[in-house]
Amino acid sequence: MDGGQGSLISAVIWMVLLIAIFYFLLYRPQQKQRQKHQEFLNSLKKGDKVITAGGLIGEIKSIGDDVVTLKLSEGTIVKVLKTSITSYYNEEKKEDQKSEK
Repeated sequence: MDGGQGSLISAVIWMVLLIAIFYFLLYRPQQKQRQKHQEFLNSLKKGDKVITAGGLIGEIKSIGDDVVTLKLSEGTIVKVLKTSITSYYNEEKKEDQKSEK
């Protein structure tokens, strides 16, 4: 009966190892990425040029708790969910890349 207890202990150890691996390889990096995106969203302010997940580029006109109003061009204003904003838009960086080619 000692062999049965030994295999049970080794099975528990393997389960704990697998859970630890999944935590450090999957959950923790995703949690850090989510926290970084939340900090980015909290730092947004009126006048910032941003890119949405749908590829829209616009300037922030107003910011609510969940909704951001973007000016896409003269006379075109849209409301998007704050969480759909992915990054800042930097025109100078885009122009530098074009001139290098």
